[in-house]
Amino acid sequence: MFFLYNLALSLAALLAIPYYLLKMLITGKYRKSLGHKLGFIPEDRSRTAGTPRIWIHAVSVGEVTAAQPVVEALRARFKEAALFFSTGTETGQEMARRLLPYEVTLIYYPLDIPWVIRRFLDRLRPEVFVATETELWPNFLKICARRNITTVMINGRLSPRSFRLYKATGFFWRRILNSFAAVGVISEEHGRRFAALGLPGQKIFVLGNAKYDGLAARTSPELREETQAMLGFSPDEPVLVAGSTHEGEEEIILRVTGRLREFHRGLKLIIAPRHIERAEKVLALARAEGFSRAHRLSDLSLKGGGSKGEVVVVDSIGALFKLYSVAEVVFLGGSLVPKGGQNILEAAAWGKMVFFGPHMDDFLDEAAALKESGGGLEVRNEEELFEGIKEVLSRREFFRKRGRRAQEMVRANMGVAAKYVELIEQAIVSPGDRRYQP
Repeated sequence: MFFLYNLALSLAALLAIPYYLLKMLITGKYRKSLGHKLGFIPEDRSRTAGTPRIWIHAVSVGEVTAAQPVVEALRARFKEAALFFSTGTETGQEMARRLLPYEVTLIYYPLDIPWVIRRFLDRLRPEVFVATETELWPNFLKICARRNITTVMINGRLSPRSFRLYKATGFFWRRILNSFAAVGVISEEHGRRFAALGLPGQKIFVLGNAKYDGLAARTSPELREETQAMLGFSPDEPVLVAGSTHEGEEEIILRVTGRLREFHRGLKLIIAPRHIERAEKVLALARAEGFSRAHRLSDLSLKGGGSKGEVVVVDSIGALFKLYSVAEVVFLGGSLVPKGGQNILEAAAWGKMVFFGPHMDDFLDEAAALKESGGGLEVRNEEELFEGIKEVLSRREFFRKRGRRAQEMVRANMGVAAKYVELIEQAIVSPGDRRYQP
């Protein structure tokens, strides 16, 4: 299986690397990341006697958010340790620069090619590797095991879709999973899925979702006031924030907003496409739907606020979390179309009512928790979304109380990051002992 995997990977690399090089030459994209991905990083010789070298990896923006409180807790626990933090995407790297302590060394994750990995590890020399959520790169984990680098997973999760894919080739992944010293998961259900793939039960620890810690800590009245001033919206004007939308959802939310404005003339819409390179297309859609006063968020930021527009299209990374603070109601994208949903906890951390569609496969636990608290409402189509938001805007105080219950749920689940740090610490202290008791 490893032979077939590496053969497929080599063929993919032969096709992909020229593409990335051409893209880099034409647009400048991947200029910072490609060298790291091929193993060309500066050799790190920083070392304080008696302190570990810890490498934490998070693929993109969502995983960085989950890892952030764990990294901060690790820095507090191991003040002199060498901490490295990698991402797989440039958007994740940008978010990491915003959220993580400056003492953490930021890098990009290498391609899963043996010679690249060996070069990377030679120069970084980590003693512990921490994967945030489920990142299973066979060659990387195999080489780490050969070099006695302890590997730990935090915030582990397996969506039903991912579980089915791994289960289909479970005989291969069983060996890969067993290379982890310990796997911390966000819920019992995710633990059962890992066990079904062959991970021994003594390596599975149900510790909760670290995203709660990071999100609750980042909310503040000051951030909300700053965002309100930047947007230039009146506090009396209701705001609908549509976060992480995908193609096919922007048209729906724009039509819904147009209909809602017949009842609430002052309604504003902030729409954040999941992929910001689609911002121009979304802006054009808004204008085609009759919103002539539609603006880019970057234009407002340059002008310092004072917007008189009806629609703001988000065209910058990392802005969505603070934009939720000014919302009266939120729609979460990737859910009316089959994309698996997005992270609904960000809006809940601000105490907002959140609407989402039926396709929340990647965030089933979070969706269930939000519905149970009263702060989340599932809709099946455009008409249900319109009727639901219309009711929220007509009974604001009632639904604000429900949103605050969701916020209390987020805050009640804080403290998970400390549990993951304890799991990592035991891996550092007793790398040969697989019977951790966090």
